[in-house]
Amino acid sequence: MTPRRPLALLFDLDDTLWPIGPVIIAAEESWHAWLAAHAPRVAQACDVTELRLRRLALLERRPELIADLYQLRREALAEVFAEAGEDPLHIEASMRHFAALRNAVTPYADVLPVLPLLQGMLRLGVITNGNADLEVIGLQHHFEYTLSSAQFGRAKPDPGIFLRACEAMGVAPQDAVYVGDDLRADVQGAQSAGLRAVWMNRHGSQAHLEAGVTPDAICATFDELLAWIRAQMQH
Repeated sequence: MTPRRPLALLFDLDDTLWPIGPVIIAAEESWHAWLAAHAPRVAQACDVTELRLRRLALLERRPELIADLYQLRREALAEVFAEAGEDPLHIEASMRHFAALRNAVTPYADVLPVLPLLQGMLRLGVITNGNADLEVIGLQHHFEYTLSSAQFGRAKPDPGIFLRACEAMGVAPQDAVYVGDDLRADVQGAQSAGLRAVWMNRHGSQAHLEAGVTPDAICATFDELLAWIRAQMQH
């Protein structure tokens, strides 16, 4: 069967529109320095690695927090504040500090030139498990709809989050394409909900072969994505 001409193109954000690893590392180092200045007993009790381990331990106890990584971070920090006897009034200020740095992302070089071209062809949306603020980042105007796992209550690869986004945009899943870097969360999740899925594989990985996942397309850049979308629009 010939695939239907897509009507909507939805995106993952972290490691799809921009690299996130270095941003989080820098944000957590600055966050810890902020804690050292404002809640020194917390900073003395836990370095960056220990704070990360505390979040993972909390996630094991409360797996539902995977849907809201800010809440996971906040609640794990609250535990450390209580143990250290620090004033909990500093928790929210520290989270604001982290959020500002977490949004200090730089899109991949191919993203900004191509997004307006895609926007001229299709309705664009976002489905993310992260907490990026597109308005702060300056990309909100490209997307008509954004859905985060924190808003929805469950994280990708749950098919429900993809179906909710399609419903909100008024498109059938088979008329939507999802683009993301994670084979399980993005490709399998979208395909399980009936969407086509493009694997944004910037590093030439062959992980899909080992994982037994078959994306509808594999792209290394947004230029390749644009070419693939143009071909789909010919159907």
